[in-house]
Amino acid sequence: MGRSAGVVYLVGAGPGAPDLITVRGLRILQSADVVLHDALISPELLEESKPGAELVSVGKRGYCVGSTKQETINDALVRFAREGKSVCRLKCGDPCVFGRGGEEAEVLAEAGVKFEIVPGVTSAAGACAAAGIPLTHRDAGQAVALVTGHHDPDSPDCTLDWEALARMPGLVFYMAVRHVAKIAAKLSDSGLSPDTPAAVIESGTLPGQRVLIGDLSDIGCVAAGITGPAVFVVGEVVNRCQPLATSQATSQAGVLT
Repeated sequence: MGRSAGVVYLVGAGPGAPDLITVRGLRILQSADVVLHDALISPELLEESKPGAELVSVGKRGYCVGSTKQETINDALVRFAREGKSVCRLKCGDPCVFGRGGEEAEVLAEAGVKFEIVPGVTSAAGACAAAGIPLTHRDAGQAVALVTGHHDPDSPDCTLDWEALARMPGLVFYMAVRHVAKIAAKLSDSGLSPDTPAAVIESGTLPGQRVLIGDLSDIGCVAAGITGPAVFVVGEVVNRCQPLATSQATSQAGVLT
C-alpha cells in the first residue's frame, strides 16, 4: 500500500503566554508527528508535544543572523507532509496576521498538500488586553488598524499611507521596536496631534511584560530601552488603560492547566 498523505496545520500559538493557545491548537500540537516552531514559542508550550515528535526550530528573529529562510520553511512543510506526517507549524500570535501564514498556505496549495489554518490570539489583542488597553472603545476608538512597523519609514520598502493612518482613531504597529520614533514623527507630520497618547508593550502577556506610556512627541525617548518583542499602540484608547488589569494579567501569565 502507498504511504498516506500527510497534513499541515498552520497553528497560532497566541501572543506569548503558553496558556493562551486555543484548545484546538493545543490538541493539534499534542498529536502532531512534526512541530516546526517559531523562535519565541514558549518552551513550556513545546513540552505539550507528543512523545517522540520531531521538534524543528525555524525561527525568524528580526534583523538577526541565522534566521531561517522562508523558502527553507516552505520546503520542509511540503517534504514532511509528503512523507505522510502530521505537521504542526506553530506560529506566534495568529498565522495570518503578519505571520506569513497566507504565504505558506499558498505554497501548500500549489504543492497539493492538505492543510488547515488554526487561528490564534494575535499579539495586538493579547498584549493590549494584558496591558489593560482596549483595542476599541465606544467613546475613544471606533476603529483600529493593525500595521507592520518592520520597515524603516524612510526606506522605499515602506509603502504605508501615513496620511490615511493618521486619520485612524487607533493603530497597533507590529515589529516596530527599531522605528518607534520615526513612526511617531511620520504620523505627526501627516496630521496626527503630537499629544496623541501612545504606548509600547514589551513581552506582552509574559511575566516580564513592561508597558511604557507617553504621547507621539516623546514615545521614542520613553521606549528607547526596549529591545524585546513589542507592539506600539497609538490612539485615545491608551488613556483607557486600566493598571489593575495589567497586574492581574501579568501575574497569571505562563500557566498551563
